[in-house]
Amino acid sequence: MSFLRVLSSVILIVIILFAVYQAYLWFLRKRSAQMISAMDLNERIRKLQLVDVREAAEFDREHILGARNIPFTQFKMRSGEIRRDLPVCLYDEGGNHLTSRAAGILKKQGHSQVYILTGGLEKWFGKTKSNLS
Repeated sequence: MSFLRVLSSVILIVIILFAVYQAYLWFLRKRSAQMISAMDLNERIRKLQLVDVREAAEFDREHILGARNIPFTQFKMRSGEIRRDLPVCLYDEGGNHLTSRAAGILKKQGHSQVYILTGGLEKWFGKTKSNLS
């Protein structure tokens, strides 16, 4: 086989694996949570728990006012901090891959009202806060 054939085969495999991973996240998100727009979240923000699943440094740089930080790397250990009797909205920077996985964890733990902010922090237009001076 020529080098170009091997390279094109590797690229094709990577693209297929990426597509399969994206399909998995979409399925997980559909099964575990509902998407919520920034406008709808802004109207309901006082009636739900808002959880930022990014790492602490990213959260400290900027986060939605009123959000709590539970980094995805600690999510399984700390998910018990999230009340089951109130709706919860998860967000990350914008890719929704961490929130989809976190929503799956919450769904397995019995949370019935789980939302994911469409577009994450990138699409948020409301108040934000920084913990940096």
